[in-house]
Amino acid sequence: MKKEDVPQDVSALGKLTTEVCYATDSSGKYVATQSRGWEVKITALDTAWEDIEGRIATAKQKVLNQEASPLLFFMEQGLMDINLLADYTGFWKWQIRRHLKPEVFKKLSDKKLQRYAEVFNVSVEQFKNGEVNGA
Repeated sequence: MKKEDVPQDVSALGKLTTEVCYATDSSGKYVATQSRGWEVKITALDTAWEDIEGRIATAKQKVLNQEASPLLFFMEQGLMDINLLADYTGFWKWQIRRHLKPEVFKKLSDKKLQRYAEVFNVSVEQFKNGEVNGA
């Protein structure tokens, strides 16, 4: 691709960042150039974010229906899975799976809740109630 043909389609991130691409200059040599975005990539990212937003909404509804603990909501919002959360908290994966159950979550000590709250950068009270970003 020639340097002048590098896509410059502005995306949601286009105002914040640019991407380095390699293209050929007028003499045919490869040079680094900046791109503000590419329509195909923008569509793919938008689709992925829609999926993430849907997962967060589903998690929120499960918490409201007492089908899951607030931990599920915070995990989805923080784009975390059990493996990653285990690394951050030091809890075993099987413990985190248990903490996803509302009846187990309600019995957690303040010390354990504090570990989770620190990871998600909220207070223990916000964590217990699932209160963050309009939740």
